[in-house]
Amino acid sequence: MEITVDTAVQLRLTPEEFKLIIQKLGRTPNFTELCAFSGMWSEHCSYKNSIKLLKTLPRDGEKMLVKAGDENAGLMDIGDGYGVVFKIESHNHPSAIEPFQGAATGVGGINRDIFTMGARPIASLNSLRFGNLNDAKTQHLLAGVVKGIGHYGNCFGVPTVSGEIYFEDCYHTNPLVNAMSVGILKNGETVSATAEGKGNPVFFVGSATGKDGIGGASFASAEITADSAADLPAVQVGDPFQEKKLLEACLEVIQTGVVVGMQDMGAAGIICSTAEMSAKGKAGMRIDLDKVPTRQQDMKAWELLLSESQERMLLVVQKGKEKAVLDIFEKWDLPCSEIGEVTDDGMLQFFMNGVLEAVLPADELVLGGGAPQYTRDVKEPTYLQFINDFDIEEIPEPENLREIAEKIIAIPNIASKRWIYEQYDSMVGAGNTSTNGVSDAAIVLAKPTNKALALTTDCNSRYVYADPYKGAMIAVAEAARNIVCSGGEPLGVTNCLNFGNPYDPEVYWQFTNAIKGMGEACIKFNTPVTGGNVSFYNQSPDGPVYPTPTIGMVGLLNSIDDKMTMNFKQEGDAVYLIGQSQNDIGSSEYLHKIIGEEFSPCPYFDLDEEFNMQAVVACLIKEKAIASAHDVSEGGLFVTLLESAFTNNLGFAVAQQDETIRSDAFWFGESQSRVVVSVNTATEEHMLNTLKSKTVPFTKLGNVSVGYIKIGDKNWGDISSWKNKYDNVIGVMMGK
Repeated sequence: MEITVDTAVQLRLTPEEFKLIIQKLGRTPNFTELCAFSGMWSEHCSYKNSIKLLKTLPRDGEKMLVKAGDENAGLMDIGDGYGVVFKIESHNHPSAIEPFQGAATGVGGINRDIFTMGARPIASLNSLRFGNLNDAKTQHLLAGVVKGIGHYGNCFGVPTVSGEIYFEDCYHTNPLVNAMSVGILKNGETVSATAEGKGNPVFFVGSATGKDGIGGASFASAEITADSAADLPAVQVGDPFQEKKLLEACLEVIQTGVVVGMQDMGAAGIICSTAEMSAKGKAGMRIDLDKVPTRQQDMKAWELLLSESQERMLLVVQKGKEKAVLDIFEKWDLPCSEIGEVTDDGMLQFFMNGVLEAVLPADELVLGGGAPQYTRDVKEPTYLQFINDFDIEEIPEPENLREIAEKIIAIPNIASKRWIYEQYDSMVGAGNTSTNGVSDAAIVLAKPTNKALALTTDCNSRYVYADPYKGAMIAVAEAARNIVCSGGEPLGVTNCLNFGNPYDPEVYWQFTNAIKGMGEACIKFNTPVTGGNVSFYNQSPDGPVYPTPTIGMVGLLNSIDDKMTMNFKQEGDAVYLIGQSQNDIGSSEYLHKIIGEEFSPCPYFDLDEEFNMQAVVACLIKEKAIASAHDVSEGGLFVTLLESAFTNNLGFAVAQQDETIRSDAFWFGESQSRVVVSVNTATEEHMLNTLKSKTVPFTKLGNVSVGYIKIGDKNWGDISSWKNKYDNVIGVMMGK
């Protein structure tokens, strides 16, 4: 067929990129070659509209064991000769079209990124966004995604230990499904995604290749429209049991010492893994595509190159050691085929039944090589004028606080996520030390060391919408706050940056400012960005989703004895607020969902205040001066108190201490840098002396009670009735 600029445009390349391809090749590409460029130069693989800004993020740290972006996932030192491997990625578009498989394969893909480096996955997390939960479509998407996550994770045998979920109208058509995985490996046993050594054989291992997922990378680099259902073949189909066998086989073959390099066949499939491994090793490959195990007949060369069938790996092995690889994969009953060899000319040559189908320079295909890099136009969004016009004085103070509180705990963003997390196996592997809701971050044993990891995902996208710079800072700060309140020291960050179309100047303005805020916060907390994922084009004909830079953060506990929980421990303990409440209801659930105000400022936040407050809380936990710690976030102070009371069915008798602040701001405002702690009489004086020696404000709110809530002089009833409402909201809405 004749290859023209129209062919390139149909493959989601621009006319300018088509000219650049001709220039790089010195000729017009054939169709197979053009398909390869389409996949590799897609936004999903090349980060062409984001890489320049990503490079401004802090990417170095004393505990980093590999440079950010050099491998499939981040790797940081946790001491005792071990490292933690972690990464978060999106599977948004596939989940919008086929929620079960979209979410399931997202979990499978991110776990492969972990064990392809030689680490055993020990924990999964997620961050999910959907439309209004009253809508039947949202209920369908939520049910499918949760079932997909649970099915794959439960069968694969890695616990889902934590996550977050929000419901906002802007995610109606384009939900966000971000999956994170964390693993442990012994330092020095890392496997690199590198091809080197002329003549070394290249092996395809794992599931046979089919036509599912073809063009998935390009599909992920386009907006969701009414026609997107036609792209259903771009959604992969996963098999968690096959991945479990692949995990064990890969970890076993690594121990033989014969593996030179290994990479997951993720986005863009074989073309991606061959190109990236070759470019990294300054090598090339000769590949016989007809030797790739298939489960569908008569697959064409371009289909084999671009298929994103799941549970597959590409291995480069020491020449002469092939039998060791073949024996292990035969033992695990997995396809294993030698499909080519490493060359030293930097070229990728793909043959089909002896016919040369494509010749491509590996380096020209990849991020950091010849893939294009762009800086897009920016324009301050017009909606910001409505945010700037917001006046708190125009919002009347509520007369009945209890009535407002009862409505707030029934908001799906606030209410218990029990209906969701009960579908996940959170305890498989016996490494999770707490079930959902006990600590602000999940605490997982870092076996075989005596240490533990604190894990969290965080981002309030409405804050980022109101102020991308400050909102992204808050996402990092809240992640660190959750780690600290759980007794951990923040180590590093992986991010999943979900935004609309980068060619929209207002979207790119959001992205640019969010990167700036994120970078400054990561520097402050000494949490380098180890890697992650950019997901653009998250929008529909109705417009873009809220800018959602999800932060996955890992923290370290030197001993499980350092763990802190959020729950009140006993009647009579004093309840304190560390940090300063503000006369602020901006972007709160109260203002947005109860009052119905769409445009309001980001909550109050000061990076230095946040850092100082966290340092004090960390000190109190280390000195065992407090009994519980729980950060104030969505829903404000009242929700924080409730969540601290629920676990042991205790209550609280508290009062507003600052009458200069509106009552709704005091109880339901979401101003940042605040933590609720409880303390017993034996350590209260020590705690107070520590607080007074610092410059962090604090207030005594009241005391822990036995089973009832008292606000000021008003009895708000039994804690069990509040817990019943809080626990069952989502299940009732889902008809379960």
